[in-house]
Amino acid sequence: MTKMHTPPEYLDMESCGSVLIARLDGGPHGLMGLDMANELAALLDKLESDTTVKAVVLTGTHPERFIGHADVRWLQEGGKSIPSVGRSMASAIAQTAKTVRGIPPLAAVASLTPLDGGMQLDKLHDTFLRMNRSGVIFVAALNGSALGLGSELALACDVRLMADGDFFIGQPEVLLGILPGGGGTQRLPRLVGAHRALMLMLEGRPVSPQKALEIGYIDEVVAPDALLDRAIELAGYLGSRPKGAIEAIKRAVYFGGSATLDEGLHMERTEFIKISPTETAQSLMVEYLERTDRDGGVPFYNPSIFEQTLEQGSLPRQNRGGRR
Repeated sequence: MTKMHTPPEYLDMESCGSVLIARLDGGPHGLMGLDMANELAALLDKLESDTTVKAVVLTGTHPERFIGHADVRWLQEGGKSIPSVGRSMASAIAQTAKTVRGIPPLAAVASLTPLDGGMQLDKLHDTFLRMNRSGVIFVAALNGSALGLGSELALACDVRLMADGDFFIGQPEVLLGILPGGGGTQRLPRLVGAHRALMLMLEGRPVSPQKALEIGYIDEVVAPDALLDRAIELAGYLGSRPKGAIEAIKRAVYFGGSATLDEGLHMERTEFIKISPTETAQSLMVEYLERTDRDGGVPFYNPSIFEQTLEQGSLPRQNRGGRR
């Protein structure tokens, strides 16, 4: 493994082959504030140009917390800077903040106005959406509890593994008079169902790792001392698939799956038209056809070939003399 320290080190990164481990250092309370959010956005910038990273494992440095929750002072001060407005005006402010953030000269000026809080929230949402659009696999290795924004960061990942123990995960924002602001109201219902998510957020009570697994909030419960190894193993396994195909599937599922059926199918067609002519897709499909002609059977119905394909991440390529 190779250490890659980047001050101020809210994210302590370590390379493990094609898997990048990002340890989230939220200080003594394990909190996520603006600086950590900005470093996470910078990591996405790096991943967009780094073709060597196939998967990212996110885990916490706090001994009992993944990310405890957002730094409440960050939320409180951001809210205090916004004038009291109605829902229509709040919607207009949110849209204006999004538009202004995309124009750097205006954003620099707007950062000194009440729009700054809206721009920060829009950037956080955009960072999580970039994770969903990326061809990189994101695995949350929840080494402990995760409330609020900690839960929402995990929800933005593709896979969630959680350490077994006296830990919990949930969205308790209602108990502070607010709602989840990092995507929890949208991503949690897509995982556990709208009514169950509604009740979890209305009460604000978190759930144990086993209950989270039962309702689909997380994917696996793992012994604490095996968590990171399992996360790296799964990240490497899923990340071995062709990156373009991963990106296409994630886009179609994350963005098409919440649309109408007709709109979702349009997105699927769009991704299929984009990916199918690529060199990787064409070469793998040609290999499949050549194997079928050569062997007299379709490869994915040959158990040994299919298992080898799953392990390798794509159909093993052969020439007439054997593997190459």
